[in-house]
Amino acid sequence: MEIKARGLSFDVYADGPPDGEPVLLLHGFPQDHREFDLIIPRLHAAGLRTYALDQRGYSAGARPDGVAAYRLPEAAADAVAVLDALGCESVHVVGHDWGAQVGWLLAAGHPHRVRTYTSVSVPHPRALAGALRRELRQRLRFAYMAVFRAGFAERLLLARDGAMLRSMLKPIGPRADGYAEAMREPGRLTGALNWYRALTRGQLAGVGKITVPTTYVWGEADPVLGRTAALATGEWIQADYRLVALRDVGHWVPEEAPETLAEAVLARVGV
Repeated sequence: MEIKARGLSFDVYADGPPDGEPVLLLHGFPQDHREFDLIIPRLHAAGLRTYALDQRGYSAGARPDGVAAYRLPEAAADAVAVLDALGCESVHVVGHDWGAQVGWLLAAGHPHRVRTYTSVSVPHPRALAGALRRELRQRLRFAYMAVFRAGFAERLLLARDGAMLRSMLKPIGPRADGYAEAMREPGRLTGALNWYRALTRGQLAGVGKITVPTTYVWGEADPVLGRTAALATGEWIQADYRLVALRDVGHWVPEEAPETLAEAVLARVGV
C-alpha cells in the first residue's frame, strides 16, 4: 500500500491477520522491506500483523532533495507519521542496520508508541559511541563510511553491475541480486547513501535510557559492529532486556539467521 505522510509517499507492505498485534519492520542499507521476507511467515503464524516500511530514499515517492533531509530524526518522524496514517497507536518495532538506528530513536523519543523493541545488529547509540571513543578496532570497522559519504560512492557501488554491493551482501547468496538491481532506480542509491552523508554525532547523542522491553540481536561475526558495544548496550536499557548473540552469524541477520531472529522477536513480543 502507499501511505501519504509528511508530504511524501511511502511504500508499506502490510500482511498478516487483520486483528493481530502490529509489528513495524524497519530495513537497513542496501536493502528494503524484502530483507524481512524470511521471518514474516513465522510472525504471521504466531498471529502478528506486519507492516514493512520502505524508508525515505527507498520508496520511490519519498526521495527528497538534499542531504539534510536524510537525518535520522527525519526518518523517525516518518515512522511516527506512517503509524498515525495506519491508525496504529503503538506497535512492536523490529529494526535492522539503519532501521535499528531509527528504532532506537523511536524507543527513546516515543516510548508510548513502542510496545517492544528488537534491534538487529546495531547496539544502543551511546554504547556504540563509547566503543568508538575507546577502541581503535571499532573505529577501523567504520572506515568504510568515509567511502559511502564521498561523492563518488554511487559510481563505485554501481560499477561492474553493482559488484561491490553484491560483494557486501555475499553472505545472503542470490538474494543480493535483487537489492543490487533495485539500486539502479533513479535517485534510490543517492537517497540511501545520504543517510551516511547526513549522519552527525549530535543526532544520536540525545538518545538516552530506553524504557520499553528490548532485545538486541547481534551476530558475533559482524565485521562492522563489535563486542564492546554489544555488551554495553544493556547499560542503557531500563526495562526487561535480552542480548541474543549469534555465533558464526554476520551483519545480515534477517537473511543469515531468519529462524533464530523470528524466535527472538516472538519471545520479545510474548506470543
